[in-house]
Amino acid sequence: MFWKFDLHTTSHIDQLLDKEDVTLRELMEEDDVLQECKAQNRRLLLFLSQDHCMQELVNLITTEPPADLEERSRFKFPNIACELLTSDVSIINDKLGGDESLLETLYKFLDNEPPLNPLLASFFSKTIGNLIARKTEQVITFLKKKEGFIGLVLKHIDASAMMDLLLRLISCVEPALLRQEVLHWLNEEKLVQRLIELIHTGNDEERQSNASQTLCDIIRLSRDQANQMPDNVECDPLLTVLESQETVTGLLKNMFEGEKSEASIVNGTQVLLTLLETRRSGLEGLMELYSQGYERSYTVNSSILNAIEPHLKDFQQLLLDPPKKSAILMTVGILEQPLGNARLHVARLVAALLQTSAPSICRELCNLATMDLLLDLFFKYTWNNFLHLQVELCVAAILNHPSSEERPGLGLQNHDGDPSASSAEGEVEQKDTSDPENSVHNPLVTHLFQKCQLVQRILNAWEENDQIQAEGGTRRGNMGHLTRIANMVVQNLEKGPVQAQITDLIKELPEDCRGRWESFVDETLRETNRKNTVELVSTHNIHSSSEDDDFPNDMSLQQTFSDYQIQQMTANFADQFGFHDEEFSEHDENINSAFDRITEINFSLDADDNGANAAAFEACCNERIRQFDDAEEEEEDIWEEKEINYATQAKSRTRFGVSQTSEGGSRGSIENGGQEQGYEEEDTKQSTSDTVSSTGPGWTANFRDSGGTGLSQVPTGWESSGRGEAQTQVTGWANFIEFQPFTSTETGPRCSSPVDSG
Repeated sequence: MFWKFDLHTTSHIDQLLDKEDVTLRELMEEDDVLQECKAQNRRLLLFLSQDHCMQELVNLITTEPPADLEERSRFKFPNIACELLTSDVSIINDKLGGDESLLETLYKFLDNEPPLNPLLASFFSKTIGNLIARKTEQVITFLKKKEGFIGLVLKHIDASAMMDLLLRLISCVEPALLRQEVLHWLNEEKLVQRLIELIHTGNDEERQSNASQTLCDIIRLSRDQANQMPDNVECDPLLTVLESQETVTGLLKNMFEGEKSEASIVNGTQVLLTLLETRRSGLEGLMELYSQGYERSYTVNSSILNAIEPHLKDFQQLLLDPPKKSAILMTVGILEQPLGNARLHVARLVAALLQTSAPSICRELCNLATMDLLLDLFFKYTWNNFLHLQVELCVAAILNHPSSEERPGLGLQNHDGDPSASSAEGEVEQKDTSDPENSVHNPLVTHLFQKCQLVQRILNAWEENDQIQAEGGTRRGNMGHLTRIANMVVQNLEKGPVQAQITDLIKELPEDCRGRWESFVDETLRETNRKNTVELVSTHNIHSSSEDDDFPNDMSLQQTFSDYQIQQMTANFADQFGFHDEEFSEHDENINSAFDRITEINFSLDADDNGANAAAFEACCNERIRQFDDAEEEEEDIWEEKEINYATQAKSRTRFGVSQTSEGGSRGSIENGGQEQGYEEEDTKQSTSDTVSSTGPGWTANFRDSGGTGLSQVPTGWESSGRGEAQTQVTGWANFIEFQPFTSTETGPRCSSPVDSG
């Protein structure tokens, strides 16, 4: 056994430290140098914290290694140096954060010309980020004294590590007062405006992408931290600037100014989509919304919508004339004009705008016929499910918006410092939505069914797909989303905020179209939904044997019984059922200990449990155990279950193992005037063993009326004397005076013995 041997090996680090001329490189060659550092090896930490060692470590992570070194070992020492500096050891953090000369050496890394080595940039960002979290005041004070710090970071924003550094400045500074001070400093440095300027056609795609991602992360981080702060805390200045109409207008100007660039359009639209988020995406945000209520969800700043509205026509033009893209080869053939990422992001933006229910936005989208154009793309690009999902979301936003009474608000806020304007706008929107005739959804719903001809498009596309499949072709890729859209229309016809309006619009359809729609809903759509809900594998009707046919198909009782069995096993059953290592030792006194343990295992079941599970289990048993008693029938049958005559103290057994006392007097006792006694009186005098006599003529069998089948046979007359002397005798001796003859002329129960009694 391994623990009996001392296999502990001393670290070679201590042996190296005993040398007077040991170098940092020698220590870094050791495999366990990081482990010893994190284990707080004091001799090692004292050595590493020396000035010349700390300077060498910083130089390693900020200086490009010689190019003539082997590639796999070229960045070995810089990587180890970064891990040592960020090992979160206080003596190293104090030395690095308190020595301004070391900070200056780190800072000079930003003076290099772009592009930076991405690996060294990650080492630099990780080291500075660790200092921001651990030595916050010293590092922030040092960085604030550097006037060009933000400019140098944005100069190298094409390296993702610089983006991480900016986010650490925003999210990793504690306490709250110091964090607010840092946010004001970044705002004074015009961080947001500088990032917006980077999203421009003239910049390379990598810089635009990182700038856009940084802005999106700033928005989400600021909103999350604002939700965690008390209401009286000052607003985040960076978020306030980002949500201002001036900033959004500048972003849109950069997107559409000059030659159209897919990179600037996509990256700029991603920022707009983040600004329009009303709650955190994903399951976490959804659960948080349900637990905290609508008031905790993010509200859309009205200034954002005011800035977007004049540029809706530019987005519409993108749908009509996107940036040129070359043809691509797909598994279904050559696509001459791909949809493109730009048009897909425009569809995402339209879906997000419809979710806000802003009246001016809805009216402008109706005037531009944006939904008509999106539906054209839906049926043109039948294999682009990303587009199909966005179009489905647009239709859902139009049909499923709750009324103004059901919503807590339209999700709009005015952050421009004019509360009166916000109040007035809210009053106008409430006036528009409170009256069903003037609801903001009415123009969009009418536009969807009349101008876009949604019903006709669904019917035509379905018939075309059926024809293609009938000719041996492949089912179109948008049929799943088309089914969901059709079901959405049917559901809102039955119940929804615009039910009455949709019903009227369906009635206004041409008679032939209305008939096709009704036939489609009643037959084709219903059959499609049935197929979509069919279980691929069903085990409800699978039986292990023919005997199971007598049992009900309700699986809930079986599950309840299984749960009832499992819950009776104690939590420490696995610990009790087994043996310890010492029980296998060679000592003689422990030989029987393992077997003695078996008697300690408790398999008891609580039979008195009257809970719901026990009741369900009892009901299951009652249903599944078929009774074989035909005692109520007048005609006797050879299979009729009768009681076998026992002595007074005898105990009969049912076929299912449940012990029951023998009933009332036998035929012999009745003839001799014996009195019948109850079960309770007989139970107190029963013998613990059943007496079974050998087979012979004159034996009678009486199967119990309750369904039990007794197998023991006793001659008539044995229980007579027992009944007569039940009050005086403890032992049940037979009374031979009253013993009945083996033959009888009276008609009695038929004998089950194979020997003929006649």
